[in-house]
Amino acid sequence: MGIPWLSAMDAAFAAPDESASPKRFVAMTLGLGLHAENLNPQETGRGYKPSRYLQPIDDLREQLTVISGTSHPGVSGGHTAEACILTASPGGSSGRAKNSISLDQHMAKHLGNHTRFPSLVLSSSGSSSPSYTENGSMIPAQSSPSRLFTQLFIDDSPAERAQQAERVRQGRSIMDLVGEDARRLERELGTGDRQRLDAYFTSVRDLEKRMSESQAWASRPKPKVNVPKPIDIGNANDFIGRQKLMSDMIRLALQTDSTRFIVYHLGGSGGVVPLPGVDEGYHSLSHHGLDEEKLEQLAVVETAIISAWGDFLRSLAQADDHGTTLLDNTSVLLTSNLGNASNHSNQNMPVVLAGGGFRHGQHLGFDQKKNYPLPNLFVSLMQRVGLEDDRFATGTSTMSGLEMV
Repeated sequence: MGIPWLSAMDAAFAAPDESASPKRFVAMTLGLGLHAENLNPQETGRGYKPSRYLQPIDDLREQLTVISGTSHPGVSGGHTAEACILTASPGGSSGRAKNSISLDQHMAKHLGNHTRFPSLVLSSSGSSSPSYTENGSMIPAQSSPSRLFTQLFIDDSPAERAQQAERVRQGRSIMDLVGEDARRLERELGTGDRQRLDAYFTSVRDLEKRMSESQAWASRPKPKVNVPKPIDIGNANDFIGRQKLMSDMIRLALQTDSTRFIVYHLGGSGGVVPLPGVDEGYHSLSHHGLDEEKLEQLAVVETAIISAWGDFLRSLAQADDHGTTLLDNTSVLLTSNLGNASNHSNQNMPVVLAGGGFRHGQHLGFDQKKNYPLPNLFVSLMQRVGLEDDRFATGTSTMSGLEMV
């Protein structure tokens, strides 16, 4: 563990109000975007006519906001910008430069200690994810609903608990060793370097605190749920089936307050999604080149994705949460790094936000040519979960037109 060459850290966040229902955040990110003409309404404001993709979820109109004309300033690179969906970092979009912390991990860093799992990073297949640590390292995703169920709800054996406690103990020993080395170095540094080193000590203390909390959670029984352990879907092309199954696990994780910050990445399947009327691979369909037949098949796939997402929102709306609902207290973001998968454009990203106590029922339409900075939405989302941050990446304010109830 090396000492980071960083400026002093500014921990500006508010302690959560434990007397109220906790605020949560879920991001569902798509590797192949959504066809804008089928997603975004032609009208802006509150009286819009639902688009083709919004028709199956129009009953949820008052619980969601459609946002168009936004992107991450400076981010490009087509598919490689998948790494920047939640970091909004121009550096990470090159595939070479160092990335920064993702929105979910920033939230979890400051507020994740209240649950057994500070965050969950999930995917429909594979381990790639848009979740990144403070040092710009990708967090591998869990793609198996059955393994996630075990992790969430099946108690570890006494031997496994002892092993976990030993890992925590060994980790603390490493922290002690590195901390002593750093203190010796401090006597040889100037004022600026001492400030950076003080920031390092702060991060070490935070890590030690998280390790201690992890040990405490290991000794507590896991919550029990009255549902059977899921069976993983073996067909990697069953994109919608996998989405629905993992969405069920996400709802259970939120209901049991096992975590409050979740990212679920739905990567681009290369094969044929088993849906009526679809006979070409999903990835190929997303690169349609405006071919009418491909566009029609793509619409079938993407309508199914939106419909499954709507089912997830309904399940949250039906789940009681201290007299309100899980949807009221959970901001659910659906987005992608690709505004146009066919030409690999990272402009005009698809964005739909649901729940979280925002004043929904509208289409916020910004300039399609001079995009509004999407990181401003991230600032709004951070403040909604209880952080006092007024910046994130290139975001310098809350999102214009998006208000809290």
